Amino acid sequence: MKDVEKIEERASSYFEDVNPAHDWHHVKRVEKIAERIAKEEDADKKVVKASVFLHDIGRKKEDNGEIENHAQWGAKEAKKVLEDLDYQQEFISKVKHCVKSHRYSKKPDPETLEAKVLSDADNLDAMGATGIARTFSYGGEHRRIIADPKLPAEKDEEPGGSNSFNHLEKKILNLKGRMYTDSGLKVAEERHSYVKKFVERFKEEMKGKK
Repeated sequence: MKDVEKIEERASSYFEDVNPAHDWHHVKRVEKIAERIAKEEDADKKVVKASVFLHDIGRKKEDNGEIENHAQWGAKEAKKVLEDLDYQQEFISKVKHCVKSHRYSKKPDPETLEAKVLSDADNLDAMGATGIARTFSYGGEHRRIIADPKLPAEKDEEPGGSNSFNHLEKKILNLKGRMYTDSGLKVAEERHSYVKKFVERFKEEMKGKK
């Protein structure tokens, strides 16, 4: 898949001076997870890899307030990138759907196997030890407090949690139920367990019991 390297090169150019939670290192971690799932699920590896590289090319613009939905913008931009690299429309259409449908909180839902692989891989990078690190990194980027002992997750009215710790409980611990592939679910089980143990430990430390 040597020609995919050209897509990688073009995609990486969109990640200059981006926040750490959604930087190029995130993309490369998603690539590793997606390769594993694609192999086990017998998905089109070229479509998956291209989609991984392009899925967050609009993230910087969204973080800067220039666009509302990086997945929608990214799908359109991915089309331009792939057309410029002379890819066929069938391939472009498949990648566009993957990019457009990868986002946890926005429609459309992934319909193809390759889109489901990307969605699972992207969500898995939000789980486990890496997911915890990214949660607090993102919170710091947006000047959110780490935790508020007076506002437990069950009383927090913000869907994704109004602070970093509540985000773990209200969103990250729900990601296991969002897995589309059996292979993704197997990885999610272990990463979910890790986050759950962290949440329980954090609560004990907030109470001064540990």
